[in-house]
Amino acid sequence: MKPPRYYSLDVFRGATVALMILVNNPGTWSAMFAPLKHADWHGCTPTDFVFPFFLFAVGNAMAFVIPRFKQQPPTEFWKKVIKRTILIFLIGLFINWFPFFKWENNEIIFKAWQDSPESGIRIMGVLQRIAIAYFFASVIAFYFKEKMVLWITGFILVGYWLITKFLGGIDPYSIEGFIGTSIDTQILGLAHIYKGESIPFDPEGLYSTINAVPQVLLGYLVGMFIHKQGNVKWLNKALPETQQPNYRLVAGLFVLGTIALIIGYFWQLEFPYNKKIWSSSYVVHTTGLSLITIATMIWFIEILNFKNGVMKFFDVFGKNPLFIFAFSGLFPRLLGLIRIENGLNEDGQMKYISPLGWFYETICAKIPGIPEVGSFVYSLIFLGFFWALAYWLDQKKIYIKV
Repeated sequence: MKPPRYYSLDVFRGATVALMILVNNPGTWSAMFAPLKHADWHGCTPTDFVFPFFLFAVGNAMAFVIPRFKQQPPTEFWKKVIKRTILIFLIGLFINWFPFFKWENNEIIFKAWQDSPESGIRIMGVLQRIAIAYFFASVIAFYFKEKMVLWITGFILVGYWLITKFLGGIDPYSIEGFIGTSIDTQILGLAHIYKGESIPFDPEGLYSTINAVPQVLLGYLVGMFIHKQGNVKWLNKALPETQQPNYRLVAGLFVLGTIALIIGYFWQLEFPYNKKIWSSSYVVHTTGLSLITIATMIWFIEILNFKNGVMKFFDVFGKNPLFIFAFSGLFPRLLGLIRIENGLNEDGQMKYISPLGWFYETICAKIPGIPEVGSFVYSLIFLGFFWALAYWLDQKKIYIKV
């Protein structure tokens, strides 16, 4: 029998895309409300929930397709997964390199793959991490039963922790002592990793992407749990059939979410919550929050039938999630080639600003109040633009599959 379709999962997926666009595009990085900032190192802010929520949603979506793949020859599975993995990874790399030209000394020059041993195009990124995590999670989910997938997930989380702890530096959980820093530098090359931290360090590096795989697998397992409406014999005894499935499902999700939060809390006492190294406690903690968030959505949307404009707002982002997210990264880079004169610097030379920068400085930054208000308004307007695009695509029934 075909599993029930939960509108809650569509809203959850769309909300994560919307929040990723919102937090990635402030008017200025120097003026942001605290909840919209990532933790400097250890810790977990509301913004740090967004990316793992999206990976969790990727796993949820896998729960729809993996059972169908298991009914087909393995070649069909491999063709689909390899194609999708390569495509998502290349789109991420394309965004990093785009628009292939840059202004330098008042001239537009080509952005070389590598300018020097220390400077070049970044290889990894959000979409690249999604691609790699999706690939390995799909393979594990396809070849193993759910109970074994759970054991593999636990093995990866514990193994990552032990390797990080015992093979790192004197302070293995610091940016300098984190083993992933040296691994990424050796494999990717110093020129091709992120330079926005105190030292060259990639927050979406290859090594820390290992722990993104369990995030997707946990999303897959929860997706299967939802499809079975909470009735998983090896996890708990089947409740009486007289109870409504949705109530059983919500209760199960809340219990599992609470257990995950408790495990994550005690684990972080040794291995702190840390998005930038994607610590195991962070994976378990954000999975627990994902479970409780989905349970709450199912309660209001499916049981109480609470469907309004807010739900529709997020839903349309989930119709073309990867396309909308990718375009939100390409759009500012493309407009960055357009320069608007913006006065003179201290040396009497002309300064330039991009159209989006001009919009922020001319309109948003002049909103009365603290600078964070104008920066946040800019983020909302930017998000509104991409919502309009997503809504138009939905109305035209245009769905760009990746």
